Amino acid sequence: MTLVGQRDAALERCASGPLVVLTGAGLSTDSGIPDYRGPGAPARMPMTYQEFVSGPAARQRYWARSHLGWSRMRRAAPNAGHHAVAALGADLVITQNVDGLHEAAGTPALVALHGRIADVVCLACRRVTARTALQQRLEDANPGWAARHADVAVRPDGDVDLDETDGFVVPACGDCGGALKPDVVFFGENVPKPRVERCYAAVEALADAGGTLLVAGSSLTVMSGLRFVRRAATRGIPVVIVNRGTTRGDELASYRIEDGTSAWLPALAAARLTAS
Repeated sequence: MTLVGQRDAALERCASGPLVVLTGAGLSTDSGIPDYRGPGAPARMPMTYQEFVSGPAARQRYWARSHLGWSRMRRAAPNAGHHAVAALGADLVITQNVDGLHEAAGTPALVALHGRIADVVCLACRRVTARTALQQRLEDANPGWAARHADVAVRPDGDVDLDETDGFVVPACGDCGGALKPDVVFFGENVPKPRVERCYAAVEALADAGGTLLVAGSSLTVMSGLRFVRRAATRGIPVVIVNRGTTRGDELASYRIEDGTSAWLPALAAARLTAS
């Protein structure tokens, strides 16, 4: 049964014992990064992998937008929720976010399920390089682009709302001349199997250890994250969901807390410190 609003009971459930944490975009909204599906969020359709690889025009459109969005996203800093997650002592933190804020907060035992927007991969030679290096190449190839589009709105995956992208120059891989892609899992791509297996193993280990799966700031709309909630539920593992707005996993939750992660997670970190 889901106990909606049982804040104290949920804190007690998570205050001690093994813990796996699954985070989503709602965790980063207080860092200035909008989410896709939170209350009041406008409808958005991110570029799919199939569209990205369809040809140069799609990649030009993506990189023109991402060039602007990344220049803002990279200035975001971890908020109280990120720092609290880093202090929880969780067995594993699984994040669906690509913003790198868990890494910046020093979170140990972390799986970035969908990769990191701060990395770039060549689709031909598979070499991974830093996004900061590509950002400089984009600036050099497109002088004045950022200044001309300074007022466009940022999206949660590191790009912006921009329709006019003709003329934007996209550099190729410096090693082989191949097409460059952010090293993140696009819609239509599969999460690498080793990442999924590590996450499943951590969730399943909670069953015998009397642990808890905590979901923080995720609507669980996509199966990428929901599958771990489903696995926990089938193993009889308590699931605590902390999120503003309904989630796709609400019916599977033991506790459902309508609260912001920046408020609830520090309270949990303090409770676990007291219990240790």
